[in-house]
Amino acid sequence: MKVSGLQGLGELRRTLRTQRERAEQQAREEAERQAQLDRERRLFALAVGPVTPLRPHRRFVPRALPLPPEPRQREADEAEVLRQALSDGFDVDTLLETDEELSYRRAGIPASVLNRLRRGHWSLQAQLDLHGLRRDEARLAVAEFLHLCQVRGQRCVRIVHGKGHGSPGREGILRVKVRRWLVQHDAVLAFVQARSDEGGAGALVVLLAGT
Repeated sequence: MKVSGLQGLGELRRTLRTQRERAEQQAREEAERQAQLDRERRLFALAVGPVTPLRPHRRFVPRALPLPPEPRQREADEAEVLRQALSDGFDVDTLLETDEELSYRRAGIPASVLNRLRRGHWSLQAQLDLHGLRRDEARLAVAEFLHLCQVRGQRCVRIVHGKGHGSPGREGILRVKVRRWLVQHDAVLAFVQARSDEGGAGALVVLLAGT
């Protein structure tokens, strides 16, 4: 540090004195901290008494278990099976009811079930909206949705396929396809067109078998 004149020398002395005092203060604080730690160690030793260290071979050291691999390939295979299980070429015309709504009930299911579905006898537990999906995307979405509903124990669900106003000829492609897919699924017991306040011709209310 360059010092110029008596004034500069005085400032240098004050700076050095301040640095020395600061260092001494830090040393005192460190000494007090160490003394406090020593007192705490002695108090702990007096409170606990003699201690016998454990032998190394008696110590239990848990091993880190490897994480199970993510079943991505299995999930992809299952999704492909679900997609292929619902065929577009399946003829369901003979299986659908002859009413205007083309409702469906599996063999052995009484007609009263359809009436209950129409009246909203069972509360809706889940919904799938297919708006914006292409045919293959919608088919996979329906298959995965039905599988998930079975796993969760959900019996009465709604599938919104839209009315098809934007389709060629104003005929709803998904409206036809969804019925065809549902008839092929083992979990589907019956379905009817939704009430007007629940989607009308653009949705189906589906009753699923319990697990």
